[in-house]
Amino acid sequence: MTRLSLIEHRCVQLAAALGWLGLSIQLYLVFYARWSVDASLLGGLVSYFSYFTVLSNTLVAAVLTCAVTTRQSKGRSWLLQPWVSSGVAVSIVVVGLAYNLLLRHLWHPQGWQWLADVLLHDVMPVLFLLYWWRCVPKGQLRLGHVGLWVIYPLVYFAYSLLRGHVLAVYPYPFIDVEKLGYLQVFINAGGILLGFVAVALLLIGVDRRR
Repeated sequence: MTRLSLIEHRCVQLAAALGWLGLSIQLYLVFYARWSVDASLLGGLVSYFSYFTVLSNTLVAAVLTCAVTTRQSKGRSWLLQPWVSSGVAVSIVVVGLAYNLLLRHLWHPQGWQWLADVLLHDVMPVLFLLYWWRCVPKGQLRLGHVGLWVIYPLVYFAYSLLRGHVLAVYPYPFIDVEKLGYLQVFINAGGILLGFVAVALLLIGVDRRR
């Protein structure tokens, strides 16, 4: 990645802190809800990481953290590769778009849940896109990277179907096989995948122009 100025470094630090804050609040709310009904906390942790939103925001927070740390590691070097950081950018943009277009109208969170909701679905997609625009080196993306990026949502979708088949619990209503059936679920997932690819192609186009 490019060397950050002092102001950029502080801004990325703040963005990373907000990312971890949103994730921490959401995890606390999940644990509190499980504890209130005497349910398994381990089950709550598994449920927490069964959401594409949480997984993508975790990647976002990890990339931002790596960007402002100097300790060298294979994981840090991998996450800061332009094609990896760009793939994370595609994922978090899709999180924001999908939530605001498909899910926001379904519920009206209050209090801490509202704060976590805004951080994970609104604030972090914008902040990470700004980070990508300003701090990730450009000119290294290729169309072939789209094929690598789509592995993530495809594996997630397969996992969600398998978990839903076993537990009859689906993380998002548009992939709820119990209510919609497999045909409609695959149509819905196909539409979201096309949106994912469209965002990926747009980022590659911006990368090449810059």
